[in-house]
Amino acid sequence: MGFKCSKLKIFDNEKALVDISFEIENSFALVGQSGSGKSLTLKALLGMLPSNLTSKLQYQWEYKLQKGKSVVLVPQNPFTSLSPMTKIKGNFFTKDSEIDKFLKMVGLESWLKDRFPSELSGGQLQRVIIAIALSHKPKMLLLDEPTTALDSELKEQILELIKYLQKEIGFKILFVTHDINSTLLLCDNIAVIHKGKIIESGKIDDILSNPKEEYTKKLIEANFKNREFRC
Repeated sequence: MGFKCSKLKIFDNEKALVDISFEIENSFALVGQSGSGKSLTLKALLGMLPSNLTSKLQYQWEYKLQKGKSVVLVPQNPFTSLSPMTKIKGNFFTKDSEIDKFLKMVGLESWLKDRFPSELSGGQLQRVIIAIALSHKPKMLLLDEPTTALDSELKEQILELIKYLQKEIGFKILFVTHDINSTLLLCDNIAVIHKGKIIESGKIDDILSNPKEEYTKKLIEANFKNREFRC
């Protein structure tokens, strides 16, 4: 069964900041500029909205949305996501004998668990974060621009790793990003969000080859020039 969000509204007092609906059959990308509402969407699904905001969420899924259980976040910056004074193994919330298994799943050697985050590269750190996410046995991964801090080669490796793990494990993916190009490696369907509303959605190939909205056209053009689009 897919995840169907029939209604997500996020309010600041009576002003609606986000008003969207979407469905995740397998892997779904929510793409837009900074401030479009995509990060607020993630926070609402995780129950992490700031106290000054409220939300109304209606969804259909066989699982309950539970942060750190059914739904797990892979954050944007691996360099700030782990405790710098704690060894890698201390960032896992699972027994030590299982840490090796999850590190192996993301292509890392077990000896890395005794290193501090500052001793690892950006690519290694992002793999560690994915391993930690997998240790929670998620039903859905929320990806918050997980390759922004990586170069193009590492970005492709990380996205291919996530795609492989999804096939092996079977979790859903919600990938939020400004980089429409990166969604090609991971997602089947895409929605373009602008000022808190989805203005265009469909199969990625269809949207890229025949965008209907001028905003989408500019977003695609800017991304394939390797720069972020901003209004």
